[in-house]
Amino acid sequence: MEETEVANIKQRELDERYMAMARVWAENSYCVRRKVGALIVKDKMIISDGYNGTPSGFENVCEWEHDGRTKPYVLHAEANAITKVAKSQSSSLGATLYITASPCIECAKLIIQAGIIRVVYADKYHAMEGVELLKRACIDVVELKTNDELEVLKRLVNRLEE
Repeated sequence: MEETEVANIKQRELDERYMAMARVWAENSYCVRRKVGALIVKDKMIISDGYNGTPSGFENVCEWEHDGRTKPYVLHAEANAITKVAKSQSSSLGATLYITASPCIECAKLIIQAGIIRVVYADKYHAMEGVELLKRACIDVVELKTNDELEVLKRLVNRLEE
């Protein structure tokens, strides 16, 4: 097996693990319609995390009672993670963002400005303009499909059998 193949498999394994953690983190969201989690990783260390929800100090209710629509001031998971790292001693410059749903256009702008160079997402958001903008900004964008976990396991088994 070539060195680049091994590196790609190892990166895929890391992507799967971080995405699994982002999915767990999404469960912290009080939002009913959709729970989204995000992790910012740099040098194999999680430097920030976030999930969709209301700003600090607001009630933990994301949707309007009368019609179930999301309140306009609810923050997306990646925006929460980026603002959290901005308040810390860490820098997101050169980092990877793991997010359970692809970013919207507004969050894509934040990702670009934060210096994040790689975005890994699992589920497609209803609009894909954010992903298109990230690609236009030469950010490495990876869609991690749910069946990728099985593929990684198959490759590991094959590697062990060699």
